[in-house]
Amino acid sequence: MVRLADIRQAAQRLQGQVLNTPCVESRTISQLTGAQVFLKFENLQFTASFKERGACNKLAQLSDAQRQRGVVAMSAGNHAQGVAYHAQRLGLRAVIVMPRFTPGVKVERTRSFGAEIVLYGDTLDEARSHALELAQQQQLTFVHPYDDEAIIAGQGTVGLEMLEAVPELDTLVVAVGGGGLIAGIAVAAKGLKPGIEVIGVQTLRFPNMFNAVKHAALPQGVSTIAEGIAVGTPGRLTQEIIERDVDDILLVDEGDIEQAIVMLLEIEKTLVEGAGAAGLAALLKHPERFRGRRVGLVLGGGNIDPLLLAAIIERGMVRAGRLARIRVGARDVPGSLARITAIVSEAGANINEVHHQRAFTMLAAQNVEIELVIQTRGRDHIRAVLGALQAGGFQAQEQ
Repeated sequence: MVRLADIRQAAQRLQGQVLNTPCVESRTISQLTGAQVFLKFENLQFTASFKERGACNKLAQLSDAQRQRGVVAMSAGNHAQGVAYHAQRLGLRAVIVMPRFTPGVKVERTRSFGAEIVLYGDTLDEARSHALELAQQQQLTFVHPYDDEAIIAGQGTVGLEMLEAVPELDTLVVAVGGGGLIAGIAVAAKGLKPGIEVIGVQTLRFPNMFNAVKHAALPQGVSTIAEGIAVGTPGRLTQEIIERDVDDILLVDEGDIEQAIVMLLEIEKTLVEGAGAAGLAALLKHPERFRGRRVGLVLGGGNIDPLLLAAIIERGMVRAGRLARIRVGARDVPGSLARITAIVSEAGANINEVHHQRAFTMLAAQNVEIELVIQTRGRDHIRAVLGALQAGGFQAQEQ
């Protein structure tokens, strides 16, 4: 079993090898949530994820024979990059098995560290089975992403650093996939400060550890924007630690995570992937659970596909009322569209898109339906734009 002493030794081993990332208060998020919120910026690591802590700790302890043969790992991305990067630093061969759905940005980044990439299977479990086969065939050392004492101890150094930076923390909120990060942090935190509360967060689409610990049977989905914690099978070692040292596990949905990603980008000017934003998503979804507490959030990683990020930002603007789609009915006469756009402009909104529809509408034949996508300042502004259009004699409604 991993002990506090193991995590302290890992911290010494990692000194100068990984970044001691900032852990600082976000005053704006604190005001919004009612808790005093401190952010641990693990997305600032060289591979943009906490995963390189465990990987480095594991690789640093390999025997000479194991170093000569090399290592194999399976991962959706962040563990892959951590293993590949530190294997390259140490001059080791690294074979990385990644599921076929892995975002291209993570595949290419891992390949850039000199690793041999094998795309196999549609799930992490399928990738793991293939990685174990390769380990046996080629005598490679299998570096598990979470269910390994050296990995857990390495990830636990995050907890040591957080309590060293902010000793008064009374709650830690950590995303849970296989459980390596929260298990290590829980051992470190409970060892240093037994009364501290450690809360896990899983996505509703992949509640594997929630089911295991709470003896529930929630169904598992097939995809999530938090692919870093989309793990089908909880770790054996990690589950044992979580049952002992983690106080609760909360569930969040896709919209909660999207909102957290956009908030961190807007408020903190920091890019965080879905799994890394899960902790803040839990605070936003369950504010009463954390109100008045000193909360440490781990921003676990920042590797997100640019196209996915663009879609999340746009959807966030829609939810906030800053991007709206309105439908305007008008007489099909010259100047109608010009009058509509002039009214929208005078109301202070900006037009992104215009769709002029004659055939596919239930309006009278001499009328047209104009669909506008507009940028606004929020819900009140949308209502003001609609009011101005209606006052101008047009039928207008939000879609």
